[in-house]
Amino acid sequence: MRRPLILGLSALAALGTAALTLATCAPAPRSPSAAPSLAGTSPAVATHSGPFQAGPVVPPANGALLGAWVKPAAFGQPARIEAVNSFEAALGRPLDLVNTYRRFDEAFPAQSDFAFADAGRTVMLSWAIDDTRVLTSGVQDAAVRAWARHVRDFGHPILLRFRWEMDRPNLQAAMWSAADYIEAWKHVRTIFDAERVRNVSWVWCPTVEGFAGGYAPAYYPGDDQVDWTCVDAYAGRQLRPLDELLHPFLAWAAHHPKPIVIGEFGVAAAWGTASRAKWLTDAATTIQRNPQIKAVSYFNSNPDGNGPNQQFQLGDDPPALAAFARLARSPYFNSRTH
Repeated sequence: MRRPLILGLSALAALGTAALTLATCAPAPRSPSAAPSLAGTSPAVATHSGPFQAGPVVPPANGALLGAWVKPAAFGQPARIEAVNSFEAALGRPLDLVNTYRRFDEAFPAQSDFAFADAGRTVMLSWAIDDTRVLTSGVQDAAVRAWARHVRDFGHPILLRFRWEMDRPNLQAAMWSAADYIEAWKHVRTIFDAERVRNVSWVWCPTVEGFAGGYAPAYYPGDDQVDWTCVDAYAGRQLRPLDELLHPFLAWAAHHPKPIVIGEFGVAAAWGTASRAKWLTDAATTIQRNPQIKAVSYFNSNPDGNGPNQQFQLGDDPPALAAFARLARSPYFNSRTH
């Protein structure tokens, strides 16, 4: 086992900034009093149940893995570990996977990554890049090779979300086009293969808005390039049930024989305790009736500077937390113990 790499304060601050960036392509804000009904939506469909060729992170034969991004009280490695431990204590069970964020200029792995993986949790690494055309030009190849070696030497299987939410409008200047994104994906994968990285499952993860708008599928690198498909879905500026949010994505994913991870999902504090608890209860039903969904990861964070319709932390809302804890303790989301 390699000695853990400890991030400096500046890198940790940057990590926090990256982790708290949410999709900005959601519809215009709506008052909580104008919330639509959660009933009456058509069912989502994602029918593949496996087995899947999914890389080193193998999906469960039945049920789904449960994970989260848990914002720490302060951005430091001990605080990061403590935040996850406290969230697990509130749920009454360990997480199966832990989401973590890194920018291209940050270090991986860190102390917390080793702590989580050594305890049996799968690390889901959400990795940001700066510019697709700069990446494919070759000027950053040495840095990509260094990343590949660090990931390889980490040793544990990881889910790698390469520039998640690439379809967000506020990322288009850096992504350039769907073709540029796909070229960057393939360029990085080629380098990782050359460095003999064998512990990565490649995860492609756009937004639900990108599927509702019809522009996300153009970014898909292909079934031969992707191990897990993924999407991020929030009831933020609008209170829409997860079933409804996911429907366009799941209809697309049903034609691709890949396991699905819901990379980020959450329901905002703006909608009140009762609505949040019901949303989470209904979300559990949606996930369970789609056997292709093999992992989910809650975004347990109140990003700094965001209003109530973009705050998703559950700890200060006991009934909502209790609803999520019921989901977390159900047999369907405890596939590793059944």
